[in-house]
Amino acid sequence: MELLKHLIFEYGYFGIFLALVGGIVGLPVPDEVLLITIGYYAYLGRVNLYTALISSYLGSVIGISISYLLGAKLGLPFLLKYGRKIRLTSSRIEKAQHLFSKHGKWLLIIGYFIPGVRHLTGYLAGIARLSLRTFILYSYIGALFWVLLFVLTGYELGIKWYYIKQSFETYKMLIYFGISVLLSIIVLLFFFKTKNKKR
Repeated sequence: MELLKHLIFEYGYFGIFLALVGGIVGLPVPDEVLLITIGYYAYLGRVNLYTALISSYLGSVIGISISYLLGAKLGLPFLLKYGRKIRLTSSRIEKAQHLFSKHGKWLLIIGYFIPGVRHLTGYLAGIARLSLRTFILYSYIGALFWVLLFVLTGYELGIKWYYIKQSFETYKMLIYFGISVLLSIIVLLFFFKTKNKKR
């Protein structure tokens, strides 16, 4: 979380863009956490929501386009040889290949929402020689849905966190009292249970 905060505040929208490019290509970036964090910071007013959405979207589509080009130019042997260096293990590749053969171009949309598959769909589309037009249509639509869902989720959570905090401030004495009563009951039950065992 601290790393994500540093990335957003130190490098701004360009940092968001680069992180999403790297994450989609296969680098160890917690993509969903990053997007939700971006949405939350947009709620706090630390980043502009629309600019953050555009940066995130561009990072996602550039990342998957790089994957597609690598898959098309270098093929499966490259992915099997170097994939492990960016968390793309042979078992993951095999699973993603099975899904791609089953769902084809539709996996470019739904693959964004499947951890471990998102990083491979671009490569597999390139290896399968899917036409560039079809690849762009499906993968760019998938990226739009994915980015909107997680960034706006972070934004909405921000609003709810405000109400949760306000409710806590209003009822904190009642909450503390309830916790105290609950702890007292647990201690008493433990005490009586121990006493009965000794008898």
